[in-house]
Amino acid sequence: MAEVHHHHSHPGIAKRLKRARGHLDSVIAMMDAGRPCLDLAQQLHAVEKAVMEAKRTLIRDHLDHCLVAGSGAASEAERGVLEEMRAITRYL
Repeated sequence: MAEVHHHHSHPGIAKRLKRARGHLDSVIAMMDAGRPCLDLAQQLHAVEKAVMEAKRTLIRDHLDHCLVAGSGAASEAERGVLEEMRAITRYL
């Protein structure tokens, strides 16, 4: 059985994903209603941004609480690598 992980960011991430799901449902309804492609693309962009931000938050939280915190006895070089990984998540 998989280990259970609960982090302080999970409720916020779930809320963001539920909002994105609602937007996605709206996009589908807009398609069914024959709305212009520009409107659809704009709404899909909003859904995509919400999901990407949820992913970024999840990855950063994992780095901070599972890798960085778990590496308390890690060498300075190892901590540097973890910090570099955290910094690069800006570009996800």
